[in-house]
Amino acid sequence: MSLILSTSWNAANFDKAEDMLFEIKELGFTDLELSFNLTAAMVSEISSSLGGSGFRIRSAHNFCPIPETFKRVDALPDCYSMASLDEEERKNALKYAKRTIAIAGSLGASAVVLHCGRVQMPDRTRELIDLYRRGLKDTQGFRSAREEFIRARAGLARPFLEQALRSLEELNKYAEKESVDLGVENRFYYREIPNLEELGVILEKFRSSRIFYWHDTGHARIMENLGFVGSGEYLNLYGQTMVGTHIHNVIGCVDHQAPSNGELDFSELKPYLKKETLKVVEAHQPAAAKDLKKSKALLERIFDGIL
Repeated sequence: MSLILSTSWNAANFDKAEDMLFEIKELGFTDLELSFNLTAAMVSEISSSLGGSGFRIRSAHNFCPIPETFKRVDALPDCYSMASLDEEERKNALKYAKRTIAIAGSLGASAVVLHCGRVQMPDRTRELIDLYRRGLKDTQGFRSAREEFIRARAGLARPFLEQALRSLEELNKYAEKESVDLGVENRFYYREIPNLEELGVILEKFRSSRIFYWHDTGHARIMENLGFVGSGEYLNLYGQTMVGTHIHNVIGCVDHQAPSNGELDFSELKPYLKKETLKVVEAHQPAAAKDLKKSKALLERIFDGIL
């Protein structure tokens, strides 16, 4: 079982899947996660050529392909929020998530990565990151801004979480029909769902279902660096329910670095990985091809025996 590469690394550089896949093959990866920035034409091309390409599709990131209602540059995993109080938006989120699940199943993928929407409020994560970058993390101003953000979110979150749970219930039933697991990803922006506690609510509600935890290494470290969670808390609480992980590194609060470049020690992830856990490298450019090759070798050394 090999490492998986997310096509988020280079998909935005190409309009044709053939060109994207050629560049990836040069890195030595044969297992792929289809990212949220692929057009319908690219997904169709991948589907048509899969048999003779030498690639396997192991997972997909919602929404895949891009909803036709969005331009490619504006298409994000939560361009429609499944936690929205606007029923039309929530239904669109479900429509395109179901399409992703169906496509994943048809291509032989075993899981879809989900973002579960957001609490509709101003987000202050970038403000805190700016203070962190300026060396002000230990100041009263930083702590006050963070605590105000936490209190404001807590006061607004309940109806949005309830909508997310409704959406997940429907998607869980659909995923069961398609024999695809759903991975609820820990998030980068603190206003997003789920936060640490909400993740526990989701996993408890959907115990013995198709819904599992998807651990993003970079997002977890940034939440730690900003003081929203304790060191290793996501894995300590939920690592045993993990269906997959996005592996990328962090420098300060800049994530999606190549795994070989940054502050994370991926040997700390190893105890939580099983052979069947989907291990997806999710580096973004400007990570270069040489960085991805170096990262692949590094991770294979660390995870030797469980790949």
